[in-house]
Amino acid sequence: MAVELAQLAETSGWQGFFVWEGIWATDPWAMLAAAAMVTDDIRLGTMLTPVPRRRPWELAGQTMTVDRLSGGRVILSAGLGVSAAEPRFWIFEDDPGRRHRAELLDESLELMQQLWRAEPFEFEGRHYRAERTDSMLPPPIVQDPRIPTWVVGLWPRMKSMRRVARYDGWIPNYAPPGASPESADEQTRLFTPEVAAEAIAWIQDERARLGLADRPFDVIQEGTTSGTDAAADAAVVRPWSDAGATWWLESDWSVPAERIEAYARERIAAGPPAL
Repeated sequence: MAVELAQLAETSGWQGFFVWEGIWATDPWAMLAAAAMVTDDIRLGTMLTPVPRRRPWELAGQTMTVDRLSGGRVILSAGLGVSAAEPRFWIFEDDPGRRHRAELLDESLELMQQLWRAEPFEFEGRHYRAERTDSMLPPPIVQDPRIPTWVVGLWPRMKSMRRVARYDGWIPNYAPPGASPESADEQTRLFTPEVAAEAIAWIQDERARLGLADRPFDVIQEGTTSGTDAAADAAVVRPWSDAGATWWLESDWSVPAERIEAYARERIAAGPPAL
């Protein structure tokens, strides 16, 4: 189904096609490899990859493979993964805790920068190491200097946001100062375009401080539009665009499982919302 939907998305004017990556699920990179062979322009990626749950050298090989098959169209969306509060995702191992997963995420992203170049290197981290080798090196990725990497960041938690600023895009999470939203729906309600604009301004300043201001950077906003009322859909998307978002990620988590395929076909065929 995913391969057919990727083709439909491309012919219907969408710019990206993203698939879910689970811990025990259909392999997303196999699906994206197949999609790469039947599409020409659309960007391909996950939404999102729980990087601390993966071996970085294996993830680097999978993303490199799809990047080469697609001619350089891969995006990696990276996050910590859910906590043990979501037990379905911790049926094979124990959650080592947010801090440990954050350390794994940082080291993995750093290590993958080297792995994607497919050149001899050494790496020594707290959790991972790589000894130098000159033999049997895989081919490098197509994109330069790396596969664009979008990172989940919790605004206004500065450690999380400084990680975001070093890479290529922000997937927003929001925890208002002094409050902890009890659900994803509550978090979505509290995260407004005004909050997004404040965070984006901070990211821009931080990237200027890091000497990265001239490099492309994306801000991803997730939401739902009808596909049937152009004016209403534009009214939903425009405030986020005005705030600085560069991608609209169309999704509707309320669709029942038995309706997902039919709904996805209908919504994709209707095309993306236009400003």
